[in-house]
Amino acid sequence: MITSNKKWRANNMKTYSLEELTDTYIGEKGSKERELFEFELKTDILGEMIKRIRKEKNMTQDELGKLIGVQKAQISKIENNTKDVRFSTIMRVFYALNVKVKMSIDFDSNSHFELA
Repeated sequence: MITSNKKWRANNMKTYSLEELTDTYIGEKGSKERELFEFELKTDILGEMIKRIRKEKNMTQDELGKLIGVQKAQISKIENNTKDVRFSTIMRVFYALNVKVKMSIDFDSNSHFELA
């Protein structure tokens, strides 16, 4: 009886896409709340990428900091997204990690800029 009850619930439960849940709990696309959420998510991902690459290269936060001229604490803050960081510092981190960076900027539907 329990097994058939679980199957019934599984077959009759409504599913939601990530987009629907984000719209409901964060805010719809274009809203201030959604834009802030997506910005913070991107900076979190950037920090995680830096951390992963640094570890893959068997480098400590202190070593990376010395390479670019900042304290270990600054590298920690970048990796954990605890502080706003200058773009130039992020670029120096990628340079020190010997990572190729590509950027794409869309100013509007007619203007696109890529930097590799």
